[in-house]
Amino acid sequence: MESAPPCSAAPPSLPQGGSRSAPASPCVALFDLDGTLTWRDTLFPFLLGYALRRPARWLCLWRVPLAFLQFLAAHHDRGKLKSQVIRIVMGGDARAAIDAWADAFVGNLQRRRVFRPAALAVLESHRAAGDRLVLLSASPDLYVPRLGQLLGFERTLCTEIEWQGPAGAERLDGALKTANRRGEEKSRCLDELRLRYPGLPIVAYGNSASDLPHMKLADRALLVNADAGARRAAAELHLPVGDWRD
Repeated sequence: MESAPPCSAAPPSLPQGGSRSAPASPCVALFDLDGTLTWRDTLFPFLLGYALRRPARWLCLWRVPLAFLQFLAAHHDRGKLKSQVIRIVMGGDARAAIDAWADAFVGNLQRRRVFRPAALAVLESHRAAGDRLVLLSASPDLYVPRLGQLLGFERTLCTEIEWQGPAGAERLDGALKTANRRGEEKSRCLDELRLRYPGLPIVAYGNSASDLPHMKLADRALLVNADAGARRAAAELHLPVGDWRD
């Protein structure tokens, strides 16, 4: 298992030279969610589970493949695709209904052991060292902050979604309230974290090529569970790689 003990150490999983010199404890431990802490994506199961419980929505689901075709053939904008699919599946529904499903969904993830044990062990090593724990995900705030709370993160940054209507009677709009927190947008988030935690080094964990832009800006970083293309790209950036398979 590739792990990261307290930031004051220089574990084999995070060799010096992969980004910058080894930081002293405490540090900011910055974790990606899907594929890093979890075995797989969380957004698709979240939307699918919601749709399966609402047969009235099924007549609209033909628009989901169309949105993917438009993404592939035309705009290539993952944020736009995310917004379109969220709107198709739950747009216009009451916050109470969506929040209730989010609570159930997060509880189910915990029971189904969706989280990688090795990833949770690394998370706990940072917690034991007194490090500041931050979750950074492109998945939406419809449920990600609940996952952050479940796992004990002190801060969660994720893609925020628009609601419409007065407090207590809000309905989901589905437009993105923030930029899609992926790729270079994660780099901007990392810059904000440096201002929020002045003087603390940042250790970043991610699993895909889209995580590399912000990981290369961290003081130390580890790419885990990645495909061959992401591993090659990490090697070009002299970032270490590992696997959290157990």
